[in-house]
Amino acid sequence: MTKLPSAPIAKKIPHELTKHNDTRVDDYYWLNERENDEVISHLHQENAYYEQCTAHTKAFQKNLFEEMKSRIKEDDASVPYKRNGYWYITRFEIGKDYPIYSRKKNSLEAPEEIMFECNEMAEGHDFFNLGGISVSSDNTLAAYAVDTVSRRQYTIRVKNLNTGELYPDCIENTTGGAVWANDNKTLFYTKKDPVTLRSDKIYKHKLGTSSEDDILVFHEKDETFGTFVTKTKSKKYIVIGSYSTLTSEYQILSADEPDGAFQLFSARERGLEYNIVHFESYFYILTNRDGATNFKLMRTSQDHTESEHWEEFIAHREDVLLEDIDIFKEYYVLSERNNGLNKIKVIRWDGTQAYYLPFDNETYTAYVSVNPDFDSKILRYAYNSLTTPNSVIDFNMDTQEKEIKKEQEVLGGTFNKINYKSERIWAEARDGAKIPVSLVYHKNTLLDGTAPLLQYAYGSYGSTIDPSFSSIRLSLLDRGFIYAIAHIRGGEYLGRQWYENGKLLKKRNTFTDFIDASKYLVAQKYTSPEHLYASGGSAGGLLMGAVANMAPELYQGVIAAVPFVDVVTTMLDDSIPLTTGEYDEWGNPNEMAYYNYMKSYSPYDNVKTQEYPNLLVTTGFHDSQVQYFEPAKWVAKLREMKTDSKKLLFDINMDAGHGGASGRFEALKEVAKEYAFLLDLEGKIP
Repeated sequence: MTKLPSAPIAKKIPHELTKHNDTRVDDYYWLNERENDEVISHLHQENAYYEQCTAHTKAFQKNLFEEMKSRIKEDDASVPYKRNGYWYITRFEIGKDYPIYSRKKNSLEAPEEIMFECNEMAEGHDFFNLGGISVSSDNTLAAYAVDTVSRRQYTIRVKNLNTGELYPDCIENTTGGAVWANDNKTLFYTKKDPVTLRSDKIYKHKLGTSSEDDILVFHEKDETFGTFVTKTKSKKYIVIGSYSTLTSEYQILSADEPDGAFQLFSARERGLEYNIVHFESYFYILTNRDGATNFKLMRTSQDHTESEHWEEFIAHREDVLLEDIDIFKEYYVLSERNNGLNKIKVIRWDGTQAYYLPFDNETYTAYVSVNPDFDSKILRYAYNSLTTPNSVIDFNMDTQEKEIKKEQEVLGGTFNKINYKSERIWAEARDGAKIPVSLVYHKNTLLDGTAPLLQYAYGSYGSTIDPSFSSIRLSLLDRGFIYAIAHIRGGEYLGRQWYENGKLLKKRNTFTDFIDASKYLVAQKYTSPEHLYASGGSAGGLLMGAVANMAPELYQGVIAAVPFVDVVTTMLDDSIPLTTGEYDEWGNPNEMAYYNYMKSYSPYDNVKTQEYPNLLVTTGFHDSQVQYFEPAKWVAKLREMKTDSKKLLFDINMDAGHGGASGRFEALKEVAKEYAFLLDLEGKIP
């Protein structure tokens, strides 16, 4: 291996952190001083070191980028969907990074109306994201939101879609979403706390007035909750939602009476989660009430919404997670998960018909897509698998006929799905639980322990990583890699209990599940420790930090993207964005039991004198979800403590936030960096 240049060494300034009579000394605490020139200098040194260490892969990275980009149809367009008399389309043009949002009146043959040309809007910005497009019910106005920093703080503006005029209305520091009342001149939107970035206030804005005069409609004062505003598909109600990890609450207002007072739907009860949809004179409530761990469906009259009036509509099932409901005039559609697999069930309101859409393998993803047209008999859904590109399908719920509106094109002429194999296996955890693992690989890849394998997982917040197709991933599969998704506890792949058993004081199950899945993959000769790699981002980056500490000998390399690694210190600092809302996920370290448990696994606190795998760590300087200084401190401590001469690379995007670079293809450059890191370790760079 080529001798690496000297790595930057961060200076040590001991900083004592005391809680529960326990003192931790953090030598790199000073790196959280964002405005400190020494901090900026250190980050630039890390980037320079990264560039030096990867200089020999630059040409390959460029080739990888072009290869991945070449499979993607540049002049692509979404399948049009109809809403309120207009067909809406998002399309891309060759050589351009950003989408163009357009619409056509009544017919797809009608002239195209350009709503937003994001390539022009992005000029002069290193980062650009357009979000929250909301069209008024008379189809003349669009509220939209722009973020040019990547801290998810959006500025809302209003555009006249008939004249192209941009109104002077300007609302800063919002979540991006805005909802029109039915008068076409009143907007409801959500503001963020400027320090913590918690979504905490709902305001009402009248078109043509200064945002300084906007009326505060609701203030969510509980720091463990966030808030949002939306509109029912029936268009009859404006809805304010309050949410924490474990609890939800809603308020409703007739969309015809924007100056009225919001009415509480049903008061929050700790541990009671519910979601509401409106149909005719009823609200339908997806809830975990009365111990319905996997959720059930209830309903109540729109005139009596308090929980004592709720009646059961679909009972709780121990083996089926009820994830969502979509409402149509004649049908309702349930999104379920059974044994990890997506199920879509169509049911007539009159009860005369009920059936599941047929899906036929174990490594697929199916989900209900955009269906804004209430009167339609057509259900739009999407389907793909680890070996099958994504299809958008229109399904006639009356005739049960389906029409594939679009199948993702994989350009280049070399892709054929018969060249790839996928399977689902079950690894045994140390406590006897069976962990599902979805795998995909090229049919010519030998399963004799010599193949490189990239194991990915997330494992937090009940977020399920479904096995889906990626044309980008082909660049690994075609070079002999196996790709594995470990559906570990902390996600909801096997139902709500699977999540409950991977959070709070059971969080270590997430890490040991990942390690036990790795050991199983090695034992079954899919790979070996010399060729096994791990990858995860954000809370999945916490997972990477934990497994690198707990089982470093198992992995040749680890990629930790925007990793949440300084768990104890972050969760004790309620000025950091999003901290207080996370107590129900990780626990509140102001309580000793949670403090001690977090400290037992927090990657930064558990870096030790030992050998580590090769590591690639990435972050964004403007990240609002996981602050840049967490990985910066972690890397500094690893450089001090680790006893090996393996790679430890830290790549900081000084312009981006949690989501990385903006632009359709810029993100591919970041993937190319990660793939080059893996392929370099495998000696597969020409």
